[in-house]
Amino acid sequence: QVQVLESGGDLVQAGGSLRLSCAASSRISVSNTMAWYRQAPGKQRELVASITPGGTSNYADSVKGRFTISRDVRKNAGYLQMNDLEPEDTAVYYCKIAWGLVNYWGHGTLVTVSS
Repeated sequence: QVQVLESGGDLVQAGGSLRLSCAASSRISVSNTMAWYRQAPGKQRELVASITPGGTSNYADSVKGRFTISRDVRKNAGYLQMNDLEPEDTAVYYCKIAWGLVNYWGHGTLVTVSS
């Protein structure tokens, strides 16, 4: 069973930055799709950013220009660099890694942005 663990969530003031990490218990490669989702209180989970096997990054319109997704296959890890944070970014952030057709999710890390 593959395990995915997110970390890096914290309380930060608006305008600040955080870097979320996603660690996988199994080896990842450039063939794994990796994505970050978030779920704010009372709202549905939404896709924030993803990186395809080909290395193409995609972002939700609300985070374009502020967030950057990346992965380091040597460390079996992925990252979400979040800059210029806004109170609307407050949510639990989840990492998803796909091995073929099977998706593995972490339990999330909480990001709280104060105004």
